[in-house]
Amino acid sequence: MIHNSSDMEMQAVLQTAARMCASARTAPKAHGKDTLHTMVLTGEDKDKLADSMDQVGSREMGDKMTTWYGRDAANVRTSQAVVLIGAEKKQRGVPHCGFCGFADCKGCKEAQANCGFTYIDLGIAVSSAVSVASQEHVDCRIMYSIGKTAEEMAYIPNYIWLGIPLSVSGKNIFFDRGIVHD
Repeated sequence: MIHNSSDMEMQAVLQTAARMCASARTAPKAHGKDTLHTMVLTGEDKDKLADSMDQVGSREMGDKMTTWYGRDAANVRTSQAVVLIGAEKKQRGVPHCGFCGFADCKGCKEAQANCGFTYIDLGIAVSSAVSVASQEHVDCRIMYSIGKTAEEMAYIPNYIWLGIPLSVSGKNIFFDRGIVHD
């Protein structure tokens, strides 16, 4: 049996994505509370995400959309998969914390603010995941624009997200992107 390069590269991307999800799951979490969720998008679902990124970019940035969201959406379309990592927006109950800017979790909740540990947990999980991609020699980039769009698409309500497109190609698609935003 002959396995062509594009099939093997896709298999490598999916295996790496699975390991990235495992790495995010096992990353340390504040107060021992697991509020993370991961998912992987490919094919039509990945392309729907890219289309939505264009729409969010147009709404948020108008004519300058191509300098950020448009560029990132093009990367998503070119990538083989996108790993989404999200953290639930809820207070962790860490006593005497104040990371959120409020005296306690009650004040944070009343103000409808986000727990500071939501962002810390998400950052640690995403960092753990991209270290796996690096070890596997799969090109990636952490994208806020994917996360903002994923939140609006409400894959799972009440989560904040970051997205990591994955690519195996002859040249890193995330390197010479040519467009720099202000």
